[in-house]
Amino acid sequence: MAAATAAVAMTVLAIVAQDHVALRAAPASGAAAHAQLWQGELLEIRGRHAGQLQVYNHRLERAGYIRESEARIVGTTEADAPPLLAVLRFLRDTPGAESLGIAYAAAYLNAAPAESITAEPFDAVGVMAERLARGATLRRGKADAISAHMDVAAQYGVKFVSYTGNGATGLGDAVQLCYDGVAFRHVLAMDGTAGSAKATPEQRARAVLALTHHECIDPALSPSARKAVDQQRADLLDGIGAADSTQLEAPLRDRLRLRRAGLWATIAFDKSRFQEPPQVAALRAVDELAAVDRAALAEEDRAEYNEAAVRVGAVRWAAANAVAPLGRLQIQLQPNESGQTCVRLIDRWAKSPSTLAERCTYGTVWAASVKAMPEGHALALTVQPLDGWSELWVWHEEADGWKLDVLAPEAGGPGLGYVEWAGWSPAKRGKLLIVREAISEGRITRSFEVLRADTLTTEKTAREPQQLAAFGLWADAGWRQETLSLR
Repeated sequence: MAAATAAVAMTVLAIVAQDHVALRAAPASGAAAHAQLWQGELLEIRGRHAGQLQVYNHRLERAGYIRESEARIVGTTEADAPPLLAVLRFLRDTPGAESLGIAYAAAYLNAAPAESITAEPFDAVGVMAERLARGATLRRGKADAISAHMDVAAQYGVKFVSYTGNGATGLGDAVQLCYDGVAFRHVLAMDGTAGSAKATPEQRARAVLALTHHECIDPALSPSARKAVDQQRADLLDGIGAADSTQLEAPLRDRLRLRRAGLWATIAFDKSRFQEPPQVAALRAVDELAAVDRAALAEEDRAEYNEAAVRVGAVRWAAANAVAPLGRLQIQLQPNESGQTCVRLIDRWAKSPSTLAERCTYGTVWAASVKAMPEGHALALTVQPLDGWSELWVWHEEADGWKLDVLAPEAGGPGLGYVEWAGWSPAKRGKLLIVREAISEGRITRSFEVLRADTLTTEKTAREPQQLAAFGLWADAGWRQETLSLR
């Protein structure tokens, strides 16, 4: 980054201090403007004329004039470093001033002696670049200003990557912009060895969180490449050990736990796709989520808490031991040569157990989730086709035979969400109790529903289970104890 501001000795530099600054052809307010400058632009000053600065913009390769009040002259000597750092500290946490802050960070790194540089300026650059990418993704502010600020940041070596169609973000097909994380990697590299400064636990924790975002994983990765990336993210998160964690404030510790919970849920799913035991990873996900003090979460962390809960909810059956259901119905799983798993619905009460129905899937079948209706007229099973997205398969007996319906978390998926069985009511025309939870366009939806077991038509739905009498009468005790939907 220092190279971006290198200049010939005695060259005077200035940083544009505001947006929409006209670069004019002459030192007069009425002169023609042949470029528009944005905060953070680096200029070389070549003269002064009646309150105007004669400047040259190397990025645009254009010369011209701007008012003196529209720019700030920055020094490049060691004595200039402390005031530059002071301005950087102010801009670091000022929304909307990211490109200006990144410019001051570059100026500071250019002026400060190498031996005096700590992790602070790199941490600040990372924080501002990440905030700029997030604002661009969520379209906070005017699109032209955001785009221009990103171009200015690129002048100092700050790079962004974009991904499209990453449904696992809960943002649908919106373009996801991410900072590439170079500054945060500098922070992690500053470990105190070889005479270098050592990053604080807080700086390291922020860097790890920034480098492990779920939404900043390329959706085009192959399963094996994605598995490797997920393991790298887990290693980064586990690099913040117990000793460092004790030095962190509670909100930052909880953010690490939430990130670990969501990531270990992903790892459990990764393992299931490679026929590896997923239980340990799923248990880790559940434990990390349970360790979060939800009541103490800051308002800005509640969205990540809900996301982590949905991710863990989609995979929670991986943490359970499979138990053969009692009664008439059970399932048998049979691997298929094409990589699918075939699920057979078996009638155990027949003289020779017979297959009532069969369905194959490329998704992960969570055998521990099997819930058969005691009267033998229906069976529910959780199947997870994608990371963070699980569906409920329900076989139910109709007059002309057995029918399978697949219940999805929401109609607009796939994205982040799960459907889970919550109980049966007795009798042939009994009820099926389910809960759906999903994140769509950044918002969480949760519904508790009562369905007819024979047709799966929805009879009642509510946002809370207390609003449905059937949940008070027939909700399964085990479900109440283990579900995340009642958090």
